[in-house]
Amino acid sequence: VQLVESGGGLVQPGGSLRLSCAASGFTFSAYGMRWYRQAPGKERALVASISSGGGVRNYVGSVKGRFTISRDNAKSTVYLQMNSPKPEDTAMYYCNRLTSWGQGTQVTVSS
Repeated sequence: VQLVESGGGLVQPGGSLRLSCAASGFTFSAYGMRWYRQAPGKERALVASISSGGGVRNYVGSVKGRFTISRDNAKSTVYLQMNSPKPEDTAMYYCNRLTSWGQGTQVTVSS
């Protein structure tokens, strides 16, 4: 199993950013996927999840209405669209399937 995140960087508050996670080594369309984040000095926390077919999506309350999780099973990729990010969204973002993790992509929200 391999999960490779990309798309992180520096973004201004109120801007937008799209994270991607390319998956390989398993039947992607059979599994739900999750995005987590970890800020300095804090524990890793769930941000959003999506079912295997994409029909069920859940979000932590602090990102509802701003972030959107989606997936393209033909490309074995899951996305996290971040709209109107806030400084408190600054963290390392990780893709997850069961016990497998990517290396993370850093998101910094700052003016």
